[in-house]
Amino acid sequence: MDWCHYRFRSRWDLDAPPAAVFAALANGDDYPRWWPQVREVRRIDERSGAARFRSLVPYDLRLIVSEARQDPADGVLEIGFAGDLEGWARWTVLPQGTGTRALFEQEVVARKPLLRRLALPGRPVFRANHALMMRSGLRGLRAHLAARPAGPAGAPPGPASGPSG
Repeated sequence: MDWCHYRFRSRWDLDAPPAAVFAALANGDDYPRWWPQVREVRRIDERSGAARFRSLVPYDLRLIVSEARQDPADGVLEIGFAGDLEGWARWTVLPQGTGTRALFEQEVVARKPLLRRLALPGRPVFRANHALMMRSGLRGLRAHLAARPAGPAGAPPGPASGPSG
């Protein structure tokens, strides 16, 4: 087993229309406004950006994030990572009752030397840290969506842009 390899999966149930959730998740530039652990996002070009993440464990993850797929019809946003983590993440946004279910899937390999050295003893802590980050992101997105004015038929105002993560 490669102790530096991680797979994560989270499910977010939201009381907002799928189009609004998709638009919020597709706008990577806004993540630091609603997701506390996304400390900074800097656009490189139309399909990529640099991002810095920090959660409870006191280390920063620095990544280059590149859009791999943005498909509003299928509700899929996928990005690739390079840097302290290498791999991919995907949001699948689907109608669920009167709201939306956003499924997050991620597969990465830790490349940051400290994470690699602590891979075996730190694995439970790193997984718990990720779970904390995802719970915080869900709370932040719920508040963000509740504060946004809705356009026609619950659609968010303006087009979505930026890397999805």
